[in-house]
Amino acid sequence: MTTTLDSLLSDLASGAVHVVDLTAPLSPSTPVLQLPAPFANTIPLSLEPVSNFDDDGPGWGWNNIHTGEHTGTHVDAPAHWATGRDGHTVDTIPPGRLVGPAVVLDFRDEVSRDPDFLLEPAHLDAHVAEHGPLPDGAWLVFRTGWSARNHDADAFLNADDSGPHTPGVSVAGAEWLAASSITGFAVETVGVDAGQAGGMDPMFPVHYHLLGADKYGLTQLQNLDRLPATGAVLVASPLPIVGGTGSPARVLAFVPGAA
Repeated sequence: MTTTLDSLLSDLASGAVHVVDLTAPLSPSTPVLQLPAPFANTIPLSLEPVSNFDDDGPGWGWNNIHTGEHTGTHVDAPAHWATGRDGHTVDTIPPGRLVGPAVVLDFRDEVSRDPDFLLEPAHLDAHVAEHGPLPDGAWLVFRTGWSARNHDADAFLNADDSGPHTPGVSVAGAEWLAASSITGFAVETVGVDAGQAGGMDPMFPVHYHLLGADKYGLTQLQNLDRLPATGAVLVASPLPIVGGTGSPARVLAFVPGAA
């Protein structure tokens, strides 16, 4: 009897389903969140050669990795935030919760006009009215077009004297998301909160409400233009860092139809 997994493999081989890589390449130039003083910041990626087909290892090359948990495309675990500090660390997230239907909210036009655009409950209610309730365990994907800036750190962070200006979610919107049945919230920007979220009450409301509700963040995605509004399946694969508050991740989507 043909199983569901057999059907998936057949569809992948035939092209009826294709895999889209949503992960931003991770390099020393990958933009990293910059918090203002006096707060400490994480480090960007660097590689330290162990051997490079030389006297230290004539037949092999390998490197030590130096980077932060929250660098590049990464997962935020509940333990990343004060409201979730007693919750899951990245190694204890149930694997089944890292796989789920992708529901895409497309606000590229709005963000092109206003980089400080915020998702409000009215936007989320309108999506539900048009497409139906969010599936249990879904990844809610915020498509803004921001990943086009990935190769220019200044444009990606988009900061001035008042701080960074990137799209995100209002306080009320974050409360709406936390009360929903989603697994997590996924974005193209450097973090799941808006650039100006440090001035909100509470500060960084997506972190505050979602991670406190045992949901996850997923940041710095790209290729979201290749996802349909519904019908794709998203797979996030962070490293199971024991005690980790997050991890760089490879994020893939299974998408129906020709590539």
